[in-house]
Amino acid sequence: MTLANFADAALTGIVPGPETTEPETFRKLQTRSLDDRLSMLGAAAAALALVWLLYEQILPLSGALGFGLCWYAAFVGLYALVTSCSHPRPVVIDRVVAALIAGGAAVVGAALLTVVVFTFYKGWPAYHHLNFFTHDMAGVGPQDPLTRGGILHAIVGSFVELAIAVAISLPLGLGAAIYMTEVGGRLSKVVRTVVEAMTALPDLVAGLFIYSLLIVGLGYSRTGLAAALAISITMLPIIARSSEVVLRVVPGGLREAGWALGSSQWQTVRRVVLPTARPGLATSLILGVARGIGETAPVLIVSGASTFLNYNPNVNPMNSLPLFVFSAVRSGEPTYITRAYGAASVLLGLVIVGFVLIRLLARQRTAR
Repeated sequence: MTLANFADAALTGIVPGPETTEPETFRKLQTRSLDDRLSMLGAAAAALALVWLLYEQILPLSGALGFGLCWYAAFVGLYALVTSCSHPRPVVIDRVVAALIAGGAAVVGAALLTVVVFTFYKGWPAYHHLNFFTHDMAGVGPQDPLTRGGILHAIVGSFVELAIAVAISLPLGLGAAIYMTEVGGRLSKVVRTVVEAMTALPDLVAGLFIYSLLIVGLGYSRTGLAAALAISITMLPIIARSSEVVLRVVPGGLREAGWALGSSQWQTVRRVVLPTARPGLATSLILGVARGIGETAPVLIVSGASTFLNYNPNVNPMNSLPLFVFSAVRSGEPTYITRAYGAASVLLGLVIVGFVLIRLLARQRTAR
């Protein structure tokens, strides 16, 4: 008997009877017992045996892809049938939907893993030679062995061009996002419309724009700086649009608390909104970098491919990893194609390492 029941008894003079425990009328859908796990494994094994018997033995069918699709469809059906024998309808629906979502995630993960593993496997012969990372392709012919030449000029060019593009697009994109979310006004709708339109802008158009304006119009030479400007145009709408979405997720109560403490709008944005949205803003930067580091057409149009190492973006053409891969594949030579796969795998590795580093630097600091 609780304290409230004693108070009611003292006021009314009626002593309540013994409390009865009401039966539990619901069950958590996320909890799975040993029977649920065994049911899932049994359905998977039964589906595998059934599809093998029908697909490989009885019906005139063959192929690993078709076998996998048929097995998955049979597994979902058998899993729903087995679950319905001991669970109500909502649990059955939950199990089936969870199986479908998990299957979709597995397909996406398998596709990504296949691309990464295949690229690294094809580029593995180039990794055995240290010159592949420490030399450029100056004086190296298409039929020369892998012991000559490397991709150092492409790695340096990608880093220089991407650094300049980030230095241009990150402040502009973040400033546009802050203006659209924190300042507002009539002009913010125009800015949002322009940003959304630029999101679908092809990279080829960005390269042609810089080529027409900077090279043809102003007489500027084809250099790495021009390529960086073209890359920044493609990165800017990605960073601005994703940063706007992240800033809108920040609760309005945090802004109101900052204003209540006497902070100005800029102080609230700088000390409250931006630190709160820092992990999401890091993701926005990662999306922009992933878009910019893989651009090939702008670099090809405004800079052009080169075979020598160049650290100065204001003088002479500057190569990049995507452009090196494109040029190497077009040659058709086996050694150049191996170099192309090696450069593509290095590009993938740089993207993965950059993603991890940015996420680690932008994560929220927790008090010990």
